[in-house]
Amino acid sequence: MRRAEMKKTLVLALCATMALTACGGGASAGDSQAKGDSKQKLVLSTFGLSEDISTEEVYAPFEQEFNCEILTETGGANDRYTKLSADSETSIDVIELSQAMTAKGIAEGLFEDIDLSKIENAKDMITAAKTMADAGQGVAYTINSIGIMYNPNVVDFEIKSFDDLWDSRLAGMVSIPEITTTFGPAMVYMASDHAGVDIKSDNGEAAFAALAELKPNLVKTYAKSSDLINMFTSGEVAVAVVGDFGVPTIQQANPDLVYVTPDVTYANFNTISITKNCKNKDLAYAYLNYRLSAELQTKTGKALNEAPTNSKVSFTEEESKNMTYGEKAANAKVLDYSFVNPLLNDWIDRWNRTINN
Repeated sequence: MRRAEMKKTLVLALCATMALTACGGGASAGDSQAKGDSKQKLVLSTFGLSEDISTEEVYAPFEQEFNCEILTETGGANDRYTKLSADSETSIDVIELSQAMTAKGIAEGLFEDIDLSKIENAKDMITAAKTMADAGQGVAYTINSIGIMYNPNVVDFEIKSFDDLWDSRLAGMVSIPEITTTFGPAMVYMASDHAGVDIKSDNGEAAFAALAELKPNLVKTYAKSSDLINMFTSGEVAVAVVGDFGVPTIQQANPDLVYVTPDVTYANFNTISITKNCKNKDLAYAYLNYRLSAELQTKTGKALNEAPTNSKVSFTEEESKNMTYGEKAANAKVLDYSFVNPLLNDWIDRWNRTINN
């Protein structure tokens, strides 16, 4: 994407001498200075949630410490991934994606193999995140999961599990994420669980039969969790399956809503990858290390509801009530995208015929 299309974040400059010591890559820093520009640039492709908070809490401190300028390209994971894969001359250095998109990019050779020895904070990752990184499946900086949000003023019983979504009392009340979203494939897993069938035993056959049974309860699917704000406010929906990262914003607009994390839920890791076309790998590694630091993950946990992957981060029960944290993180199931991705095009087709017809 051309730089003119990118949002330029706040730049805080330090003295030129700090660039030589902090930015790692002293040769490139020296070259920049010779050209009269002491600031290195890092082009970051990231999610578009809470951009103002991210600018203040995440990007500005990094820019200050490393005498750098971060340029951001924001949007949904699918759209950003598609643009990256289609552009062999991409200017993107680092990209933050959902676990599914990262797995796809690794399979297609879009990303650098990460050398964890260059990321000091990687040693502090929680077990599941460390396992993923060791297997070359991306560096996870946050974990989230799905739960159920509902309006108790409309729903006349307490919702406790995903199986409750099939209750006939919820006819015409429910919304679920579209198959192409971060948690779309989790809906297929969840439907297979409802059917009592191991999804890998039939590649989702029972799941789609269960989704067909769910259809009378569905109002519509949604593409962005922010879409649910108006849907709940207008009364269009009374129940929705939603990722925990969207809960604070939705509840702020609709304080009466209740959020429930079932005992068995599905998790997603958001990961950071360095592109094959990265212009400054030293700075990119510095950003990955920064993203994994306990200090930053404590801030982003409180400001952005991002559950930490650094095991040294500690939150109170109140601070983590809407996060995939502690026992929730330990008990959450993780989708196997080496199984999902080869089937995804077929699942999308079946979803459209089953749900969107």
